[in-house]
Amino acid sequence: MQSLLDLVGSAKVFDLAQSYFTGIPHHPNHPPFLFSLTKKHGDYITPGGVSSAADAFTLGGHVGTHIDALCHYSCCGRLHRGVVAGSIQSYGGGIEQHSVDTMNPILRRGVLLDIAGMERLDVLPADFVITPSHLEAAARAHNIQIQEGDVVLLRTGWARYWNEPSRYVNNLQGPGPQEPGARWLSDHCVFAVGSDTLGFEFLPAPEMRVHVHLLVDSGIHIIEALNLEELASARVYTFVFVAIPLKIRGGTGSPIRPLALVSPDVT
Repeated sequence: MQSLLDLVGSAKVFDLAQSYFTGIPHHPNHPPFLFSLTKKHGDYITPGGVSSAADAFTLGGHVGTHIDALCHYSCCGRLHRGVVAGSIQSYGGGIEQHSVDTMNPILRRGVLLDIAGMERLDVLPADFVITPSHLEAAARAHNIQIQEGDVVLLRTGWARYWNEPSRYVNNLQGPGPQEPGARWLSDHCVFAVGSDTLGFEFLPAPEMRVHVHLLVDSGIHIIEALNLEELASARVYTFVFVAIPLKIRGGTGSPIRPLALVSPDVT
């Protein structure tokens, strides 16, 4: 036990989550993040002069840094592994199979493919399509062999726009892979993929073929709205990826606070 604590305690930790605030960027298909204090200091004071503040917030399961459960998308009425969606869903109960509460905590090898860095750009342009060639070049440049079960994160640089919601959402236009890039990832049998953009795949994408291929066809989770800037700046390309989805029964996704753990001798 102590050796494990010592090992974890010595690791350099990178926070890969974006912050929540009123006005947070969000996809127009999902409800916004709403926040308010419900009690301010001084509203109630104990005889000893003590008071407390409290708050309330609401958000959609796909708002902020979050992970998609496999039940998030269907194609022709079927979820991953051919499960018929219509017979196992309800507004009150959610989706009965492939929901986010069935996911285990994630503790896996993470890989950063810094596509913006490979292109010598701070931020990829909105019309940039990430191809298999880009993915291969990024992996090759840092001598990375993508392994089965990895969590592969793509940096576009769009995290820099997080505090400018309209610029980040950009009328649902932004860089990312199309289906060939998604197939490159699924061919490597990864556990999850993620990026620092709103929709992971290249947008606009009316048919959302990347989401369908990854979630429905391949059983690969998608993580969106990551902050990969500090990780890329430190030139850290492999790490221990840790994230825990909330156990939302029937949920199609969940906010997460992902971390990258790195041996101190790496940084």
